[in-house]
Amino acid sequence: MNKVQDKFQDLVSEIKEQNRMIKEQNEKMKEEKAGKRILWILAIIGAVAAIAGIAYAVYRYLTPDYLEDFDDDDYEDDFDDYFEDEDEDPEKK
Repeated sequence: MNKVQDKFQDLVSEIKEQNRMIKEQNEKMKEEKAGKRILWILAIIGAVAAIAGIAYAVYRYLTPDYLEDFDDDDYEDDFDDYFEDEDEDPEKK
């Protein structure tokens, strides 16, 4: 009977060891899943940012520049002359 009890004890200790190993593997798998989930989230955010950047670059390239049509020299001369005239009048009097 002693041999049967020893075999039973060996079997129980082996089962406990296997359970511990299975628990460790499950914990590692959970950590890997969390890491993969974070990686997917970051990949999606990066893809959206890249698409937004490309769309903005295309928009800036295709949008006409309206400031080129504005001739700045015509208005600057009148503006400067107006103030120069005011400065000269008090000196002449």
